[in-house]
Amino acid sequence: MLMRLSHDLGLYFYDVLVARFDVWAAFGVLAQLVFGARFIVQWIASEKAEKSVIPMGFWFLSIAGGLMTMVYGFARRDIVIILPQTLSIFIYIRNLMLIAKDKRRKAEADLPT
Repeated sequence: MLMRLSHDLGLYFYDVLVARFDVWAAFGVLAQLVFGARFIVQWIASEKAEKSVIPMGFWFLSIAGGLMTMVYGFARRDIVIILPQTLSIFIYIRNLMLIAKDKRRKAEADLPT
């Protein structure tokens, strides 16, 4: 039984990693790497500040990785990928809008009257 399971797992991973691996699969892997890089950026920024922070780079990588993953979902015709990425991208953009609004508000408060 373990030999059969080992054989079946080997065939499965061969199918996923070799037989079905194409340009879109490579693009999808790249999209996930870009998307995942945002956590490294956030971690480094938090370590430097010695508190939890979310830098602008986090949001830009979120948008880039989300858009790439959404394109991959459209190429694969996978609604399970398309729908959440579409919603997430709007959330990331909204966060950037809120950050910009806060910066404008602070800049206006600093102006002499």
